[in-house]
Amino acid sequence: MHLFGILILLATVLGGTLFFWYEPVATTTTTSNLQQKIKTYTSAQSTEQVEVYAGISVPVTATKLDISNRQLTGSLKAEVRQLTALTELILSNNEFTGLPAEIGQLTELRILNLSNNPITGLPHELGNLQKLTLLDLRNTQYSKADLAIIAAQLPAATHILTE
Repeated sequence: MHLFGILILLATVLGGTLFFWYEPVATTTTTSNLQQKIKTYTSAQSTEQVEVYAGISVPVTATKLDISNRQLTGSLKAEVRQLTALTELILSNNEFTGLPAEIGQLTELRILNLSNNPITGLPHELGNLQKLTLLDLRNTQYSKADLAIIAAQLPAATHILTE
């Protein structure tokens, strides 16, 4: 009987040892895989880029975009709307002739500098920029009718530079 008790005790200890020895390895591997997937996802999120103009991409989390003095023509891409954290957009001293209406979706925008561009039309969606404090239109060919509609929608504190 004494030998039977020792065998049961030995089997219990051996079984418990195998359980505790095996289980943490599986948990560690699972945890390690999960941590790696989280790290990969987080890394991918933080490096996501938005192409705002052919050949010009910026992080989706950018708060300031200054692409002045680059002889850029035409307009920005509509994808600019993805830059929801943008507070400053400086496009001065280029050859832009227009802006995408999607700029009106940049609800955090405080400064919009369009100076020294041959811009002829302004999207009325600029009036949606309720945090805008400065709109610089100096040396542009903006439409006074467009500006009147936009200015009526903007906060009274917004400074609009035209001369």
